[in-house]
Amino acid sequence: MNLNIKNTFTTELPADSNLENSRRQVENAAFSFANPKKTAKPTVVHVSQEMAAELDISEEETQSELFKNVVTGNEIYPNTKPYAMCYAGHQFGNWAGQLGDGRAINLFEVEHQNKNWKVQLKGAGETPYSRTADGLAVLRSSVREYLCSEAMFHLGVPTTRALSLSLSGDAVMRDVLYDGNAAYEKGAIVSRVSPSFLRFGSFEIFAARKDYTNLKNLVDYTIKHHFPQIGAPSKENYIHFFKEVSERTLKMIIDWQRVGFVHGVMNTDNMSILGLTIDFGPYGWLEGFDFGWTPNTTDSQHKRYRYGNQPNIGLWNLYQLANALYPIIEEVEPLNAILEQYKIDFEKQSLQMMKSKLGLYTSDEEDVKLMQELEDNLQLVETDMTIFFRNLSRFSNATTAFKLIEEAFYDFENISDEVLNSWNLWFKKYDERLQIERVSSKERKEKMDVVNPKYVLRNYMSQLAIDEADKGNYTLIDELFQLLKKPYSEQPENEKWFARRPEWARNKVGCSMLSCSS
Repeated sequence: MNLNIKNTFTTELPADSNLENSRRQVENAAFSFANPKKTAKPTVVHVSQEMAAELDISEEETQSELFKNVVTGNEIYPNTKPYAMCYAGHQFGNWAGQLGDGRAINLFEVEHQNKNWKVQLKGAGETPYSRTADGLAVLRSSVREYLCSEAMFHLGVPTTRALSLSLSGDAVMRDVLYDGNAAYEKGAIVSRVSPSFLRFGSFEIFAARKDYTNLKNLVDYTIKHHFPQIGAPSKENYIHFFKEVSERTLKMIIDWQRVGFVHGVMNTDNMSILGLTIDFGPYGWLEGFDFGWTPNTTDSQHKRYRYGNQPNIGLWNLYQLANALYPIIEEVEPLNAILEQYKIDFEKQSLQMMKSKLGLYTSDEEDVKLMQELEDNLQLVETDMTIFFRNLSRFSNATTAFKLIEEAFYDFENISDEVLNSWNLWFKKYDERLQIERVSSKERKEKMDVVNPKYVLRNYMSQLAIDEADKGNYTLIDELFQLLKKPYSEQPENEKWFARRPEWARNKVGCSMLSCSS
């Protein structure tokens, strides 16, 4: 394993001068050096060979002792110095001060085929940012993070990636629902990969501490390495930088809405500066279409991070980033203009996205109304989002339409005449609207099937894989991993996964509700 190591982050940005790995407030630094904790009996459970190839690691090398030791934190790759990043954040709308990588340790940067990747371990032990926690992770949350990172990539959603999933061989104490019933679980480590793990909170911390020199340094570094098209540092280019971040953030969230993904914990420390989905904690996929749904038990009262509110939270988080960047821009107007543009672009892009899900490519003044009526209908009774949109691509006429979507209903037997009439009315309007289109039904189906996935990582699927993995059987992890590589393909041999959430999973922990206890 001969990696092309680079050190841009650690050589161009300020390091914590205190080399002790003790929990503390870290000033004037973008990161602290911290080594992973050695583990009892590491085992690599699964590797994304596709991601390994991006780093120039061959399949044979992923089976080596060196690979196993590096991705479990038991060996430090030659000439590298692992580190944890310093950042702050707003959590559930409140300023939380310094947070940082409490259980993530960045191993190194790899450059291959003109791409620069940061490789990080999640669950590899404590850092100066661990606060009261142990810096470890368990199998339950690690399976979910590993599978979801790669599933999102194949769905075409901007995301951080995963390289490997490993068991540490150590037992880790966790209280799943924060109800005082702590128990030991299997310790695990995910190796995560991204061009950058910088977050909105990385910039907020310097602004909050009035450390404008390092704020400027960090923005300059970010533009130089991740937004080089913007050009040399200047106030004007800092505004361009904010505009680019705003546009990328919106694109990511529109994609979340398209596939029915709910992040669950959109704090500013969980918002990537590159507009990538980051930190897969208590996330979930919509089963029944419901703007008010959130998978996160911590958020069950106020539902701040519910599905329908994600675009607004993206904007709220961008306001916090604008506040953080203001000291080096010193102009309110251009920042406000970008935030206003986000609202306009959201309306446009959201409509375009919904139209693409319905196979509508021309414009009609009734389109917004058609979408609103559809969204209302979808929430009349529990209706599976993934199945509904996937099956809709086979639509031929209003008369047979209801038969197409029958299997999307969770309680089809008890559907009232009123609901039935609402749907028949909508299908009639949809049928009339399709007459304006110039594409054949075959072509429309093909186009709809590349934006409406057939297979997504439903929570119960992850839970089944976790339950099997707990018994030492990892075949289901691989089965789901392979399935989710082609989420838009028919895969008739995998039809069993194209199904509504089973009834047993409705209120099961890990299937319908999750906490941040990972």
